[in-house]
Amino acid sequence: MTDGATEESEVLTEVVNGVGLITLNRPKAINSLNQTMVDALRPLLTRWADDDAVRAVVLSGAGERGLCAGGDVVAVYHSARKDGVEVRKFWRDEYLLNGQIGRFAKPYVSLMDGIVMGGGVGVSAHGSVRVVTETSKLAMPEVGIGFIPDVGGAFLLSRAPGALGLYAALTGATFSGSDAIALGFADHYVPHDDLKAFTAAIISDGVETAVASHAVEPPPSLLVAQRDWIDECFSGDTVEDIVAALRGLDAGPANDAADLITSRSPIAVSVALEAVRRAGKLETLEDVLVQDYRVSSTAARSHDLVEGIRALIIDKDRNPKWSPASLAAVTAADVDAYFAPVDDDLSF
Repeated sequence: MTDGATEESEVLTEVVNGVGLITLNRPKAINSLNQTMVDALRPLLTRWADDDAVRAVVLSGAGERGLCAGGDVVAVYHSARKDGVEVRKFWRDEYLLNGQIGRFAKPYVSLMDGIVMGGGVGVSAHGSVRVVTETSKLAMPEVGIGFIPDVGGAFLLSRAPGALGLYAALTGATFSGSDAIALGFADHYVPHDDLKAFTAAIISDGVETAVASHAVEPPPSLLVAQRDWIDECFSGDTVEDIVAALRGLDAGPANDAADLITSRSPIAVSVALEAVRRAGKLETLEDVLVQDYRVSSTAARSHDLVEGIRALIIDKDRNPKWSPASLAAVTAADVDAYFAPVDDDLSF
């Protein structure tokens, strides 16, 4: 039984033996999310949640490159340059979808194969059965374009062991499938070449049996192996303190982390630090998504979001002119302004 999608659809759906299969279908864009896709997914999940003929959902991405590289940042750029109305609608609907996935009462299996970044994390890592492979490359890389980790990512980042979540948020660095399990972004490790058989096993035998048959012990997490210096350095009160602590260690991974952080938008990394710390005090994913919508709405009016996308994606000169230009120039008031309520606050 199909669910009405055609091969041209950006979201392909099918129900096979009680399993709802969702394929994000923009392979040339590594399945980056747009408004059309979010608009398709929300009513679909609502329908399947109430359909006794659907017992589980499996999310995957078309093509070989990854599940989902995030949101469509070119669309974000053009909307933010104009008036921000369209991108704020996209974020609002995307965050409502993220909350819906987090509350989904049936098994929601996300195949986090290949590239899974930003918005890709939002449609996968809030599911109940999260699967990574040896090809998985995850990240919350928003600070590199003058944006702040969103899609409920701070809910997970704030609950990662020690300061690993802050490391991921402030550097925007990619991490492996093993790291993802250690950080709390994923649950099971299935070899890439076994994913088709794993999905077939879900359809024929159920989720628990499929996991038992195909999941393997993940390799050791390289991030966890570095927790000593990460926990020590990322305990600083401000991003400046964190960078100074990283610079105080011998040349190596700590200095590489400092180089990454200082290449990012100063206001974005400062807000990201505060967002993750505030998220740690919020009780639910929905609470964090409300915070995300406030932060993103402010970012839509900021200089750095447009400038960051211009430098990385549009002109590709990789030479953004951030404003404020340095961490020292970012004030507490600048950061606090991102967390102010907005007229159309998100509600669940």
